[in-house]
Amino acid sequence: MRFRREKIVAGSNSSAPFTLERILVRATNWVGDAVMSVPALQALREQFPKAHIAILARPWVAGLYGREPFCDELIPYEAPGGWRALHQKWDLASKLRSRKFDCAILLQNAFESAALVRAAGIPLRIGYKRDARRWLLTHPIAVPMPGETPKHQRFYYLELLKRANIIESYSTDSVIRLSGSQAAAHSGRLHFEKAGIRGAVIGVSPGAAYGGAKRWLPERFAEAAVSIAHERGGAVAIFGSSEEADICEQVYDAASAAQVACINFAGRTSLAEFIDMAAACEIYVTNDSGPMHIASALGVPTVVVFGATDDVATGPTGALSRVVREAVECSPCLLRECPIDHRCMTRVSAARVAEAALELVSIEKT
Repeated sequence: MRFRREKIVAGSNSSAPFTLERILVRATNWVGDAVMSVPALQALREQFPKAHIAILARPWVAGLYGREPFCDELIPYEAPGGWRALHQKWDLASKLRSRKFDCAILLQNAFESAALVRAAGIPLRIGYKRDARRWLLTHPIAVPMPGETPKHQRFYYLELLKRANIIESYSTDSVIRLSGSQAAAHSGRLHFEKAGIRGAVIGVSPGAAYGGAKRWLPERFAEAAVSIAHERGGAVAIFGSSEEADICEQVYDAASAAQVACINFAGRTSLAEFIDMAAACEIYVTNDSGPMHIASALGVPTVVVFGATDDVATGPTGALSRVVREAVECSPCLLRECPIDHRCMTRVSAARVAEAALELVSIEKT
């Protein structure tokens, strides 16, 4: 049961080769994971340039996958997770069955994703053997043990393809890059102009979906953004989800009080619109979050405050990114909420972040 460049053996009891003409990929569910899976999907497209690759994705990440050349089709996955709404999942499985996919590649780790493609009758089903789903997969792939692969999460997805013999190898030096960044930046500048912003834009994302432990202080985001804006003669654009509106409003109020041009876009942009506007920013300052991954992957100079999480495993990639963190004894703890004094974040000053941002912009401009 080994992949070759063009074909895959159907099973251990069959020598009939399949040409992979129709591939279904079950995407990851979170924006950050979606960005980190992009190199694997780019490698899949390179391996099968003529195949029809469909991405089965949750609505909140679909806008990222849909703009990439590796995606021929987006299939929305709107049923609730877990054991709820089984009729919706069965209906989706029936629709997938009628599409006659040759192969399903599961980037998502859940039992549900394996059960869905098994119910859809897809003959080749590839995914990591975790979450008790081994028996649902034709190609259950062993999960990498610590130290077997580079630590960054992007290699987790690339390793799945390698261990399934879809690809022979991958570079450990490559960075994550989304396609079409120049076109996205042009569209983003038009969005900013409609909002009354011209010139340099300092993007800020003070939220983080995982929990409060990942969030730097809103007032320091404002202080750093104001300092950068004064130095660059620019405006501040604040981004976040509707759930992060309060945090974003705190940053907006503080930046506006410092008489810096500022607009709060929290809850007002789709993912596709955010990608365009992030691409148009001169510098992006953020926590460890989905916006961090997007801005960095667009090649935008990105400064990230890390504390509770591990920047080696999930940080930005490339020379145009900087991580600012305080080396405290309890970090990275990987907790959602800090049980003590949040020292990994409170000890990071606004001046330090602003200095890193301005240094990064000066390097990028040379």
